[in-house]
Amino acid sequence: MAAQKRLAKEYADLKKDCPDWITAGPVDDKDLFTWQASIMGPTDSPYQGGLFFLDIKFPQDYPFMPPKCTFKTKVYHPNINASGGICLDILKNQWSPALTTSKVLLSITSLLSDPNPDDPLVGEIAALYKSNKAQFEANAREYTKKYATQ
Repeated sequence: MAAQKRLAKEYADLKKDCPDWITAGPVDDKDLFTWQASIMGPTDSPYQGGLFFLDIKFPQDYPFMPPKCTFKTKVYHPNINASGGICLDILKNQWSPALTTSKVLLSITSLLSDPNPDDPLVGEIAALYKSNKAQFEANAREYTKKYATQ
Protein backbone atom coordinates (compact mmCIF):
# COMPACT_ATOMS: atom_id res chain seq x y z
CA MET A 1 0.00 0.00 0.00
CA ALA A 2 2.88 2.38 0.77
CA ALA A 3 4.35 1.73 -2.68
CA GLN A 4 1.08 2.68 -4.39
CA LYS A 5 0.85 5.87 -2.37
CA ARG A 6 4.44 6.80 -3.21
CA LEU A 7 3.94 6.06 -6.92
CA ALA A 8 0.72 8.10 -7.03
CA LYS A 9 2.58 11.04 -5.46
CA GLU A 10 5.51 10.72 -7.88
CA TYR A 11 3.12 10.62 -10.83
CA ALA A 12 1.25 13.70 -9.56
CA ASP A 13 4.58 15.52 -9.07
CA LEU A 14 5.72 14.58 -12.57
CA LYS A 15 2.48 15.87 -14.10
CA LYS A 16 2.92 19.20 -12.27
CA ASP A 17 6.63 19.76 -12.71
CA CYS A 18 8.27 17.61 -15.37
CA PRO A 19 11.18 18.68 -17.56
CA ASP A 20 9.97 19.06 -21.13
CA TRP A 21 12.40 16.38 -22.36
CA ILE A 22 10.84 13.63 -20.20
CA THR A 23 7.44 11.98 -20.14
CA ALA A 24 6.53 9.25 -17.69
CA GLY A 25 3.46 7.68 -16.23
CA PRO A 26 1.47 4.52 -15.66
CA VAL A 27 0.54 2.48 -18.71
CA ASP A 28 -3.03 2.38 -17.37
CA ASP A 29 -4.83 3.80 -14.35
CA LYS A 30 -5.35 0.40 -12.75
CA ASP A 31 -1.66 -0.50 -12.42
CA LEU A 32 0.66 2.06 -10.82
CA PHE A 33 3.55 -0.44 -10.92
CA THR A 34 3.98 -0.49 -14.72
CA TRP A 35 5.01 2.77 -16.40
CA GLN A 36 6.19 3.93 -19.78
CA ALA A 37 8.59 6.81 -20.18
CA SER A 38 10.33 8.70 -22.93
CA ILE A 39 13.44 10.83 -22.89
CA MET A 40 14.86 13.10 -25.54
CA GLY A 41 18.45 12.48 -26.56
CA PRO A 42 20.68 15.00 -24.80
CA THR A 43 21.92 18.04 -26.72
CA ASP A 44 25.57 17.82 -27.82
CA SER A 45 25.53 14.03 -27.69
CA PRO A 46 25.31 11.48 -30.52
CA TYR A 47 21.74 10.84 -29.29
CA GLN A 48 20.57 14.42 -29.92
CA GLY A 49 17.32 14.52 -31.87
CA GLY A 50 16.31 11.03 -30.77
CA LEU A 51 13.28 10.08 -28.73
CA PHE A 52 13.91 7.02 -26.57
CA PHE A 53 11.16 4.95 -24.97
CA LEU A 54 11.55 2.97 -21.75
CA ASP A 55 9.50 0.54 -19.70
CA ILE A 56 9.62 0.96 -15.94
CA LYS A 57 8.48 -1.79 -13.61
CA PHE A 58 8.30 -0.96 -9.92
CA PRO A 59 8.69 -3.73 -7.33
CA GLN A 60 6.00 -4.18 -4.68
CA ASP A 61 8.49 -2.98 -2.04
CA TYR A 62 9.24 0.30 -3.87
CA PRO A 63 10.84 2.69 -2.84
CA PHE A 64 13.03 0.34 -0.82
CA MET A 65 14.08 -1.49 -3.98
CA PRO A 66 14.87 0.15 -7.32
CA PRO A 67 12.59 0.08 -10.34
CA LYS A 68 13.57 -2.06 -13.33
CA CYS A 69 14.09 0.22 -16.30
CA THR A 70 14.57 -1.05 -19.85
CA PHE A 71 14.95 0.77 -23.12
CA LYS A 72 12.35 -0.22 -25.72
CA THR A 73 14.22 1.85 -28.33
CA LYS A 74 17.47 0.36 -29.62
CA VAL A 75 20.48 2.32 -28.35
CA TYR A 76 24.15 1.99 -29.31
CA HIS A 77 25.82 2.48 -25.92
CA PRO A 78 28.35 0.59 -23.78
CA ASN A 79 26.00 0.60 -20.76
CA ILE A 80 22.82 -0.46 -22.59
CA ASN A 81 22.52 -3.95 -24.06
CA ALA A 82 20.51 -5.26 -27.02
CA SER A 83 17.64 -6.24 -24.68
CA GLY A 84 17.43 -2.67 -23.37
CA GLY A 85 19.05 -3.49 -20.03
CA ILE A 86 20.80 -0.55 -18.37
CA CYS A 87 23.98 -0.72 -16.31
CA LEU A 88 23.60 2.18 -13.89
CA ASP A 89 24.67 2.09 -10.25
CA ILE A 90 21.50 3.73 -8.88
CA LEU A 91 19.42 0.97 -10.45
CA LYS A 92 21.45 -1.59 -8.50
CA ASN A 93 23.70 -1.26 -5.45
CA GLN A 94 23.55 2.56 -5.16
CA TRP A 95 19.75 2.74 -4.97
CA SER A 96 18.26 4.93 -2.26
CA PRO A 97 14.59 5.35 -1.29
CA ALA A 98 15.24 9.11 -1.54
CA LEU A 99 15.53 8.73 -5.33
CA THR A 100 12.46 9.31 -7.48
CA THR A 101 11.44 8.26 -10.97
CA SER A 102 12.27 11.75 -12.19
CA LYS A 103 15.81 11.49 -10.77
CA VAL A 104 16.22 8.02 -12.30
CA LEU A 105 15.24 9.33 -15.75
CA LEU A 106 17.59 12.28 -15.31
CA SER A 107 20.41 9.84 -14.45
CA ILE A 108 19.63 7.71 -17.51
CA THR A 109 19.74 10.84 -19.67
CA SER A 110 23.11 11.75 -18.12
CA LEU A 111 24.36 8.25 -18.90
CA LEU A 112 23.57 8.86 -22.57
CA SER A 113 25.74 11.99 -22.47
CA ASP A 114 28.48 10.44 -20.40
CA PRO A 115 28.93 6.66 -20.89
CA ASN A 116 30.90 4.63 -18.38
CA PRO A 117 33.09 2.32 -20.50
CA ASP A 118 34.77 0.96 -17.35
CA ASP A 119 31.53 -0.76 -16.26
CA PRO A 120 30.05 -1.87 -19.58
CA LEU A 121 27.19 -4.17 -20.46
CA VAL A 122 28.51 -4.38 -24.03
CA GLY A 123 32.28 -4.88 -24.05
CA GLU A 124 32.77 -4.32 -27.78
CA ILE A 125 31.06 -0.91 -27.69
CA ALA A 126 33.07 0.07 -24.60
CA ALA A 127 36.30 -0.94 -26.34
CA LEU A 128 35.37 1.14 -29.39
CA TYR A 129 34.45 4.10 -27.16
CA LYS A 130 37.92 3.93 -25.57
CA SER A 131 39.89 3.29 -28.78
CA ASN A 132 37.99 5.32 -31.39
CA LYS A 133 35.47 7.72 -29.86
CA ALA A 134 34.70 9.33 -33.25
CA GLN A 135 33.60 5.95 -34.67
CA PHE A 136 31.60 5.19 -31.53
CA GLU A 137 29.78 8.52 -31.91
CA ALA A 138 29.15 7.89 -35.61
CA ASN A 139 27.64 4.48 -34.79
CA ALA A 140 25.52 5.98 -31.98
CA ARG A 141 24.26 8.73 -34.31
CA GLU A 142 23.40 6.12 -36.96
CA TYR A 143 21.40 4.05 -34.43
CA THR A 144 19.65 7.18 -33.17
CA LYS A 145 18.70 8.18 -36.71
CA LYS A 146 17.53 4.65 -37.56
CA TYR A 147 15.65 3.74 -34.35
CA ALA A 148 14.92 6.88 -32.31
CA THR A 149 13.72 9.55 -34.70
CA GLN A 150 10.09 10.21 -35.42
